[in-house]
Amino acid sequence: MASIIKNRAIVNDDWTVVRPAEDGSLPAVNELPAGKVLVPLALWQASRDALIASRGAAEIGVWLAPDSEPAEIVGDFDRIALIGVDFPVFRDGRGFSIGRLLRERYGYKGELRAIGDVLRDQLAFMFRCGFDAYALRADKDFNDALKAFDEFSVQYQGAVDNPSPLFRRRAAAASASEKVSA
Repeated sequence: MASIIKNRAIVNDDWTVVRPAEDGSLPAVNELPAGKVLVPLALWQASRDALIASRGAAEIGVWLAPDSEPAEIVGDFDRIALIGVDFPVFRDGRGFSIGRLLRERYGYKGELRAIGDVLRDQLAFMFRCGFDAYALRADKDFNDALKAFDEFSVQYQGAVDNPSPLFRRRAAAASASEKVSA
């Protein structure tokens, strides 16, 4: 069984990512592998009712491509167990924006998983954008990747994990310090 990093721990991955065929065609619902499946948005949109009827919400996840519009899935948050965001190549950063939109604008609270070309160098930044699960590339060392979360002790910008930028955190600390000394 494959592994993933979830909530900063290495765990078994019991989900199968379903990808379109080389020609772009999508499998039929009855052709999907047994167990929990992470299906592309296009398959979800085309076969939502059949997928729910055949598996139930606990065994269905939907993944978004870099050019997907996250707003298209907002109404389905309660029908799926997780949302994956595909990073097809290292240099494609659109998934970071999708993660932030899902968490900050649309209020998604469930598992948000990075799939595809996921590398150690990206994990801390993905975490700041709201991701909590990471399916690393097969050739990567999971134990080494866990170290990425602790490489930066201070972040300047606000993000999903801490919305307040550093200058505001420092101003609040100074203000609290002045009140204590007064």
